[in-house]
Amino acid sequence: MANIALNITDAQGQAAGTVDAPAELFGFSAEEVQNHVPLIHQVVIAQLAAARQGTHATKTRGMVSGGGKKPWKQKGTGRARQGSIRAPQWYHGGTVHGPQPRDYSQRTPKKMKAAALRYVLSDRANAGRVHVVDFGVAETPSTKAAVKALAVTENRFTTVVLSRENVNEWLSVRNLPTVHPIFADQLNTYDVVTAQDVVFTKEAFEAFVAAKTAPAETKEA
Repeated sequence: MANIALNITDAQGQAAGTVDAPAELFGFSAEEVQNHVPLIHQVVIAQLAAARQGTHATKTRGMVSGGGKKPWKQKGTGRARQGSIRAPQWYHGGTVHGPQPRDYSQRTPKKMKAAALRYVLSDRANAGRVHVVDFGVAETPSTKAAVKALAVTENRFTTVVLSRENVNEWLSVRNLPTVHPIFADQLNTYDVVTAQDVVFTKEAFEAFVAAKTAPAETKEA
């Protein structure tokens, strides 16, 4: 696979050159992405499951207050025998087989998560929905300037990837309703799948590519 070129736009939304993106991160074909949709789905479901608190709970008959006394004697009343007014069939009784606290997280190997991220990034790149943008707000935060710089996304829902140094850029985009800001070292499959466009700052793109390609280079060395 050959490296692909991503367009760079400036603070005015105008073209400002291109940058090479590694094929192993952004260069998978549409057919390869389609063949790995089940992998992407599994990773996204696992991520959503891990985000669940799992603190839901209902009271069993042993947890409901009261019910220590037998409501009536066993025989001779003509009514069905009962041992407690907190049995499940009673109003205000305990719940049978109700939800209890549990851990919903699923084990997902690191290689699966890394592969899924590569395929979804390639899918967005194939559609021309991955951009590198210079927000032009290095000195002072400006939401107005950020909106102008993001004109390339045409107001579609966008995941904006920032480096840890892009503090002013973060402050500029965090209140935009169609933008989800995230740091480069936090970028994940779900945040790419749910976004129509993915925008990197120059610093974030360099940091992301360096982090994802460094292990391979070290291994070859």
